[in-house]
Amino acid sequence: MKIWMFFLLSLIESGVWVWGKSEKSVFRMMCYNVENYFDCVDDSLTKDEEYLPGGIRGWNYNRYVRKQHNIARVVASVGAWEPPALVGLCEVESRRGLFELVRGPLKNLHYRFVHYDSPDARGVDVALLYLPELFKVLHDEAISITFVDAPNSTTRDILYVCGKVPTGDTLHVFVCHFPSRLGGELESADRRKDAAMILRKRINIIQENNIKANVLVMGDFNDYPDNASLQEVLQARKPEVPFLPECLYNLMFPLHKEGKGTHKHEAEWGALDQIIVSGQLLDQQQHFYTKPTDVHIFNVDFLLVDDLKYLGKKPFRTYLGMKYTGGFSDHLPVYIDFWY
Repeated sequence: MKIWMFFLLSLIESGVWVWGKSEKSVFRMMCYNVENYFDCVDDSLTKDEEYLPGGIRGWNYNRYVRKQHNIARVVASVGAWEPPALVGLCEVESRRGLFELVRGPLKNLHYRFVHYDSPDARGVDVALLYLPELFKVLHDEAISITFVDAPNSTTRDILYVCGKVPTGDTLHVFVCHFPSRLGGELESADRRKDAAMILRKRINIIQENNIKANVLVMGDFNDYPDNASLQEVLQARKPEVPFLPECLYNLMFPLHKEGKGTHKHEAEWGALDQIIVSGQLLDQQQHFYTKPTDVHIFNVDFLLVDDLKYLGKKPFRTYLGMKYTGGFSDHLPVYIDFWY
């Protein structure tokens, strides 16, 4: 009896919960490029003609609704038993589409969202879904991107949302969709460097006020972790100890080096979609933290199809060229768990 009581007290003193309770609560975040989530309404300010009823892609209301349900299925599946607290989305066209997503197939999860119309020529933006009981929004804004060599060109804004997590800590969230590689990787590289520089300057402002700020950056960067825009300009380094609170760490670095990725170009997988955190969030002595091993690529079977040309698997996308296939996206989602 004395031995059992000693063992029980040891468990309590060490912080381990007993009687089936978990030691920590999880705060899951995900990011997903959903591949052209357009509504069916013409926006006279953007070039959305491809994705209108009667357009060259054959987009219609039924396909729009199917796209909604596909996105909702992914969000619910990533959440498993509990829905993700934060969901960053890339390639969404409108507030209408987001409203009908959260009031339609995601209705029972009670998401709210933050979204701004960006100056992107096609009208695709980024957005953040959030559960208000887990994330209290304090401030949000769109950060515009300008190009040094092409000041009249436009692209998607960076979405910045600052909020409180359940511990009361402040979390600074950036959702990004950097300029594409259309026209060639090298030819477009400077544009992604410009976007990374603007993001870096904004993070610097936050850290000048609080060197230990909790910063989370996620999105589709159209570059890999070891490309110059991320490694040199944004200064997002490999997740190697010691973790310094003011430094940024790209948690997708190890997965990318292992040949794992979120997007497949011909036969090669690469991690275009990434999650980057400040070192403060990797300090396990804090009330709210994560670990480098807590980031994952969500590569379940229903998001993949056989790659008949290059072998293996590839993402089950909505369109293959101009052919409608009814799939999910040409990207796979990424997610990360925080503990509190």
